[in-house]
Amino acid sequence: MAKVEAAIRRKLEAALQLEFIAIENESDQHSGPAGRESHFKLTLVSEDFAGLLPVKRHQKIYALLVEEMAGPVHALALHLYSPKEWQAKGEQRPNSPDCLGVGS
Repeated sequence: MAKVEAAIRRKLEAALQLEFIAIENESDQHSGPAGRESHFKLTLVSEDFAGLLPVKRHQKIYALLVEEMAGPVHALALHLYSPKEWQAKGEQRPNSPDCLGVGS
């Protein structure tokens, strides 16, 4: 596991009661040098999100990852669900759109 991804996982697991976590490094789908850790998709399922509006969920994650967002991470796609919402979605998160900058 790469360094930034490991730091993200460590912080999320320490701060949230996670029932499911998926961290996907999507940096290779964006223009820029190979091997970097700049674009991630996070799918998190936690009772901590129950009753919170989506903006509050996002703020919670951004507050936990403030160092990463100030440094190597350029973008986070956040898919944040309560366990009930996750079950209602068939335990599926949306696919990321293609990046227009690939190959640029």
